Amino acid sequence: MNTYLQIHPDDNVLVALQDLPTGTQIQFNGTSLELVKDVPAKHKFTLTDLQPDAPVVMYGVLVGKANSLIRQGEVITTSNIRHDTTAFHEKDGSIQWQAPDVSKWKNRTFMGYPRKDGQVGTRNYWLVIPMVFCENRNVGVIKTAFEKGLGFAPPELYNEQVSDLVDLYKSGNLEGIKNYQPVSVTETATRSSVFPNIDGIKFLIHEGGCGGTRQDAEALCALLAGYIHHSNVAGATILSLGCQHAQVSILQTALKKLNPTEDKPVLVFEQQKSGSEFNMLSTAIKETFLALVEANKIERQPAPLSKLVIGLECGGSDGFSGISANPAVGHTSDLLVALGGTSILSEFPELCGVEQELINRCNSEAASEKFIRIMRAYESQAESVGSGFYQNPSPGNIKDGLITDAIKSAGAAKKGGTSPVVDVLDYTEYATKPGLNLLCTPGNDVESTSAEVGSGANVVLFTTGLGTPTGNPISPVIKLSTNTRLAQRMPDIIDINTGPIISGEKTIAAMGEEILEFVIKTASGEVITKAEQLHQDDFIPWKRGVSL
Repeated sequence: MNTYLQIHPDDNVLVALQDLPTGTQIQFNGTSLELVKDVPAKHKFTLTDLQPDAPVVMYGVLVGKANSLIRQGEVITTSNIRHDTTAFHEKDGSIQWQAPDVSKWKNRTFMGYPRKDGQVGTRNYWLVIPMVFCENRNVGVIKTAFEKGLGFAPPELYNEQVSDLVDLYKSGNLEGIKNYQPVSVTETATRSSVFPNIDGIKFLIHEGGCGGTRQDAEALCALLAGYIHHSNVAGATILSLGCQHAQVSILQTALKKLNPTEDKPVLVFEQQKSGSEFNMLSTAIKETFLALVEANKIERQPAPLSKLVIGLECGGSDGFSGISANPAVGHTSDLLVALGGTSILSEFPELCGVEQELINRCNSEAASEKFIRIMRAYESQAESVGSGFYQNPSPGNIKDGLITDAIKSAGAAKKGGTSPVVDVLDYTEYATKPGLNLLCTPGNDVESTSAEVGSGANVVLFTTGLGTPTGNPISPVIKLSTNTRLAQRMPDIIDINTGPIISGEKTIAAMGEEILEFVIKTASGEVITKAEQLHQDDFIPWKRGVSL
């Protein structure tokens, strides 16, 4: 196994693939150097002396500048370099994309749920949605009733542990409590024996709908409309108080924009018109049950891979993300695009520094101009409150080698592969063009994943180097570790280990093909992801303020 790596020929830093102690001799391209400090795995060290203000180059792009003299063989840190990027401008080039060979998948299908509008789902869910936080308790009442009544409730593993501890306490056995060893049981996604063709009823609890700006309410309605319109959803039950900013009429307008035929059942119940709470909830439960009877009639059928829409996401990233999991996912995206499918790359603060490459990859002037406009507005909004994209990396990112936002971004962008950008979507806009789409979201894992699914992703590929449990209520989230150690340490959240890329056992292309095969099985319901098994249903709408 190599102990270090140069990612791009123009880079003036190398990545340590394992811990390298002070004094390690490095031989690279005819240059001999000695490490002057310990370099932890995933961190970077310099190939030459870097004078103050000298550029630091990784992935072939500017990712920072030296704050002070950095000696040859010295590890780069938040102290000796600062974030910096190359300015971007209008489209000044284009790419000649060489699509990968996809002949062995040409006639492949997945087993999906066909919808009347032509979309195909990878799951079949019913939604229950509050228009405002005032209805969250009522949604909780329906959730308890349906999950227990239909068998969708998760296992009560921890309830049993508490009961055991209570019994020990009542018997006065404090020593038994100290020595108590719970039995670990692998959770599984539960299915209903009543409605075997329904994967579950999902409840999109949120804290919005009123009290914020009208723009927040409109964005929330647009996001909820995207979920109702989604290929993985058979229909929805809506609970409204009545007086909130997020009016049902705004949701209905957003739904009609997505699907003018309005052929998906949406049941609306408004508390301020319903009299007693008991009457409203009882009626909502009865009508929802009747709708589930119809939704259960939808069965999986063969569908072309072009009906897949993959979200490309990362969270808890590390210094290996940009050289293992992210480029592997990027190759999967290229394969799907070549097959006529759709992929969505989001997290705009994590595209900082690679804007010009993406601008030049846009296949239209309109798309490139929209990307420039959104990126500049987002950065300006962050700066107006004393922040900026440079503050995006988390303490965990920095600790594991992502020293500047530009380093993080250059690696994160690898999830988008190499294909042309066919469209640029603002937050809540739905993906309608096959190919690679750019979607404006924050870098926040859950806000971004929630948005990708709201824009149509029916499977999400989520890379992580530190371990992030993020899931989604309606789309399966496939978790990919960037390194083998993480996959071994947190097997209950990791679906695919891309660590063999780091060890040299597998190529990026081979891993990308394996990921596509896993996606097909997941989309067909043959594989239930770890996030689904854990009932990890994360959903956070983005208030269009500053979130990085």
